[in-house]
Amino acid sequence: MNWQTRVTEILNIRYPIIQGGLAYLAYSDLAAAVSNSGGLGQITAMSLASPELLREEIKKVRELTDNPFGVNFAIGQTGRPFADFLQVAIDEEVPVISMTGGNPAPIFEQLQGTTIKKLVLVAARRQAVKAEELGADAVMVVGQEGGGHLGRDDLGTMVLIPQVVDSVSIPVIASGGIGDGRGLMAALSLGAEGIEMGTRFIATKECVHANDVYKNALIEGTETDTVVIKRSLGAPARAIANTWTDKILEIEKNHGGYEELKDFISGKANQRYIYNGEVDEGFAWAGQVMGLIKDVPSTAELFDRIILEAEQIRRKWKE
Repeated sequence: MNWQTRVTEILNIRYPIIQGGLAYLAYSDLAAAVSNSGGLGQITAMSLASPELLREEIKKVRELTDNPFGVNFAIGQTGRPFADFLQVAIDEEVPVISMTGGNPAPIFEQLQGTTIKKLVLVAARRQAVKAEELGADAVMVVGQEGGGHLGRDDLGTMVLIPQVVDSVSIPVIASGGIGDGRGLMAALSLGAEGIEMGTRFIATKECVHANDVYKNALIEGTETDTVVIKRSLGAPARAIANTWTDKILEIEKNHGGYEELKDFISGKANQRYIYNGEVDEGFAWAGQVMGLIKDVPSTAELFDRIILEAEQIRRKWKE
């Protein structure tokens, strides 16, 4: 079956499936596995301690795959300077750069004169239009079902994707609540030309940095076992519900500001859960799609499953 879309053409990949940035988790192991399976794997740049460590991860990916991959810059959440990291990606001639959070304009400026493909994650129609004006090659559009940082408008993927498709001329990549072949076909039927998955890729064998406690929580949890935190800060984000997120929500309910919240929402608190399995001492990002996750396959097995299911649906539509 032909899976060619504008997304596969632009990114030079076999299947229109992209792995999300996944703070503290998306490194060479996972990125290479996704790219080898026919999708676009990504490294998370701003979770690394230095630009040179990013260079090392890029080189590791190239040792593991000959296929295209990307580097994700989560510029809105860390507040760290990214120019030196981005320059490494430019120097290493990374095929794709994706941007999440914050104002992507400075990244576009630094990428001028390169052939690097530019993807921007958005959560609203106006953001997608702006990304196209800046020169994005495609937009990744996340609905409120997604894990991690979301938009402020609480728009679901089913409504948001068609809105954006009707508002831009560049390809749209659907994200939020997608984890199987049914989600892929639903996204394509809405006018998207590819999908991005985050939470589903955490529960894979090649996501080696994620603790088994985290992966088991994704398997055992349901679609109702997530909560949105940081809404009071104007940066809503979806995480697995636990006693730690209860504390965060209590502080927000009592109008606590950033100073009261910062230790609870820090990268260190995130790492205590996802790296060490300290579920009562931290938090872990996850989307509502965790209700569809039942196992921890290899990335190749996951791709085979998604494509088989999607092809079965397509055949059924033709009957």
